[in-house]
Amino acid sequence: MSWFGKVRPETDASEKKTIGRGVFRRCDECGVTLTAEEFTSNLEVCPKCGHHYALSAESWVELLCDPGSYEEEDAGLSSGDPLAFNDAKPYPERVAATKKKTGVSDAMMIGQGTIEGRPVQLGTFVFRFMGGSMGSVVGEKITRMFERGAQRGQPVILLSSSGGARMQEGVLSLMQMAKTVSALGRLRAAGQPFVSVLLHPTTGGVAASFALLGDVNVAEPRALIGFAGPRVIENTIRQKLPEGFQRAEFLVDHGMVDLIAPRNEMRATIARILGHLSG
Repeated sequence: MSWFGKVRPETDASEKKTIGRGVFRRCDECGVTLTAEEFTSNLEVCPKCGHHYALSAESWVELLCDPGSYEEEDAGLSSGDPLAFNDAKPYPERVAATKKKTGVSDAMMIGQGTIEGRPVQLGTFVFRFMGGSMGSVVGEKITRMFERGAQRGQPVILLSSSGGARMQEGVLSLMQMAKTVSALGRLRAAGQPFVSVLLHPTTGGVAASFALLGDVNVAEPRALIGFAGPRVIENTIRQKLPEGFQRAEFLVDHGMVDLIAPRNEMRATIARILGHLSG
């Protein structure tokens, strides 16, 4: 029997599709295919081109804080429904479904920990919760974090990654911009530093309030940072924007961001900044 005449065993099409799923990953930036473990062990950064993928809030806490030092605060705060908002589903149903899916109560984690032995207040957005959108709970947690920093004499580090204000809470969401900046003023009055870490993306009301008000603003490589997205701006002004507009590198060149730190250097960079600012 010739080779072409042989009957090959049938393989389920669904089985074909699942072979290798979860084992290998292809980088969206450079196209290289590596094992998923190679990305995970490299802090979700492509080992070949350095493209930074999102890192969970929990992983950021583990990366930055001394082992066993972090204690989360105000974990139980949850959104109300002040506007009885209803789009595809009522807002309370959307929040409940997102809580179940993500395992967190809202889009912000705050707590106290130490970085190289120095006590700090640390907050990080949870982007998987409704795109890290800032509603009343996020604003309240950030406000409490700044106030605790002032009361306890501790610097504040805040990692931002957000699509902006949460539309389901309307003007109450926008009010968080002023509320958080006011609390930041109290931290500054107490003489405590604020290090703002800008992750991809940092946009909308978050970028327009506290995120760019750090004593030092640190960004990850290629992070998108700005109020509106480039496409929205181009459609509004009907002009082509410069190459790399609103990326971290562009903002460093134009004085909006102080420095860029790769993820594997972020802990050491923050520790060094705190050493300078805290005396």
